[in-house]
Amino acid sequence: MTRDTDDLAQLKAALQRNPVSDPAAKRAALERAMAAFEKLEVPAQGSAQGLRPTPDRPKRAGFLSGVRSMFETLKLKPVLALSTSAAALFLGVAIFLPQGGFGPGLSDSSPIAAPDSAVIKEAPVLLAEPAPAPAPKPAAKRAPAEARARTEAVADNLRVERLVAPESEAAADDLGAFVLAEPMIAALDVPRAQVPASTEAFANAEANPVKVTANEPVSTFSVDVDTASYAIIRDALSGGSLPDPQSVRVEEMVNYFPYDYPAPDVGEGPFRPTVSVMPTPWNPGTRLVQIALQGRMPAVTERPALNLVFLIDTSGSMQDPNKLPLLKQSLGLMLSQLRPEDQVAIVAYAGSAGQVLPPTAAAERGTILAALDRLDAGGSTAGAEGLELAYKVAEGMGGKGEVSRILLATDGDFNVGIDDPEGLEAYVARKRDTGVYLSVLGFGRGNLDDAVMQSLAQNGNGTAAYIDTLQEARKVLVDQLTGALFPIADDVKIQVEWNPAMVAEYRLIGYETRALRREDFNNDAVDAGEIGAGHQVTAIYEVTAPGSPALLNDPLRYGTSDTTVAPQTQGPELGFLRLRYKAPDEDVSALIETPILAETPVTPDANFAAAIAGFGQLLRGSVYLNDWTYAQAIDLAVANRGDDPFGYRVEAVNLMRLAQSLSR
Repeated sequence: MTRDTDDLAQLKAALQRNPVSDPAAKRAALERAMAAFEKLEVPAQGSAQGLRPTPDRPKRAGFLSGVRSMFETLKLKPVLALSTSAAALFLGVAIFLPQGGFGPGLSDSSPIAAPDSAVIKEAPVLLAEPAPAPAPKPAAKRAPAEARARTEAVADNLRVERLVAPESEAAADDLGAFVLAEPMIAALDVPRAQVPASTEAFANAEANPVKVTANEPVSTFSVDVDTASYAIIRDALSGGSLPDPQSVRVEEMVNYFPYDYPAPDVGEGPFRPTVSVMPTPWNPGTRLVQIALQGRMPAVTERPALNLVFLIDTSGSMQDPNKLPLLKQSLGLMLSQLRPEDQVAIVAYAGSAGQVLPPTAAAERGTILAALDRLDAGGSTAGAEGLELAYKVAEGMGGKGEVSRILLATDGDFNVGIDDPEGLEAYVARKRDTGVYLSVLGFGRGNLDDAVMQSLAQNGNGTAAYIDTLQEARKVLVDQLTGALFPIADDVKIQVEWNPAMVAEYRLIGYETRALRREDFNNDAVDAGEIGAGHQVTAIYEVTAPGSPALLNDPLRYGTSDTTVAPQTQGPELGFLRLRYKAPDEDVSALIETPILAETPVTPDANFAAAIAGFGQLLRGSVYLNDWTYAQAIDLAVANRGDDPFGYRVEAVNLMRLAQSLSR
């Protein structure tokens, strides 16, 4: 190896003494550099064998192949210094070749840079800039971030394990790294590495603004029991990044956790409302009004028969371990919770849709598991065709008094047969009149179409959840199975009329995608959210009293202060709560009404929900939190953690800590 090293040193010295000006001589110099480099016999790490061509490591010819071989050699730490020196010499010659060779921007008559303007260092190496005339833009002048990005792009294409662009020569000396100049990138003629762009799309809207009660005293929205947003946020934070603000739906974060709300008494409606009022943690000049609904949990023996269709995406995008394999495990967990008289069918869709398992009694668990196990991922995603077939199967399974539900499991990548997404949503909306519910389970990241999933679930009278771990699958499909599959109230709407004598301004936290017009509340033809057996719903308003220093709007110059306030028989009323719902299979809604009193007890559950609401607003970058921080959200959540048998609240605190660190 000494002789080869001496050859390289002599060639380097010759180049410095006498820059090559003739094109033929330049090519000859390049060939000598390549020959000297390829003669190196570098021992492999931990082995006395040289890095020689073998059947599994064929020797490659050509300029680009030589560069690739050079970088592969650089992976061997014991010879990093020597191979770096050789690479520097080889690449240095390549960079200063004219346009007729490899270097762009130089004519055949352009001289090679003289030693005083082209300095080639020993390892670590900083490749020199070209001569001033005609001079391309010097690579060393490039911003460090841009240089680093270009370096990483080349490194990805050449399969380099570690290639770091230093901020300066001093940093390069510490790191033992390359800074690749722009001419070198062009000379390699290698397409820059393209990180696959995320095609994820999230269903969200701008945060609700502060409303002036005198102008708009009534707030109306649909309930939401989905939890997909929280699981997506957890997946992002656990992966080391802050979530996309558009993926944050605060109401789904708050509704992810179980709370100790009072259940309805015998003879009451399907759910019971509870209201709490407390000071706002992030704004001492306002108060939070928490509206909670607790659904009734019927005994297992009182549940109607269930007809369940698994509609499973088996397209090529589902082959990742956290997609189809996790999906199979998740649905397998669910089977043990079904009763023998329940029925299960399986429809799979990829390039085309097909029925994998005809309606089968849940007692035949082995048959159902075997059908799941046979599923493989491949092909495009014929989502529309799969939905059509699933509805056909579900409608054929249904009977009077039974519940039929399609459980769509997908990564949301619908790309075949859906030329009109709005048409698909209208199709699903029409199908809900048949009594078949559609719920959606999302798996995997990268092409997750949360927007489509949310739309399908909302129009299909179902719920949407995201499964990122087997633990989440157990929560959704085992612990909360009854609520996920058995509805107790359809088209549930909430309307609050605020008393302008007590509330000058208000803001609904979350529920942006569930907003309804005031007149929609009494219109039974308008669709809204469903509540399943045992489900809980939590909504939080931030309200500001007249005269509070926290008011954000000035009074109207030509407004009036005259207000009409309803009789107060139980103390001061902040507002009046109205709820509408339909019993399953009914078309006419029922009404529940209750006043919102200013003085109500505050529970640890209410404070924990406020901490989660603040956490979600921090992730969205809310302008309404003043200088409230993650540290304060953590303190509030820890102080009100309460009973946490499943560890969900401890997990939430840990996610807050992760977000706090990542936000720095």
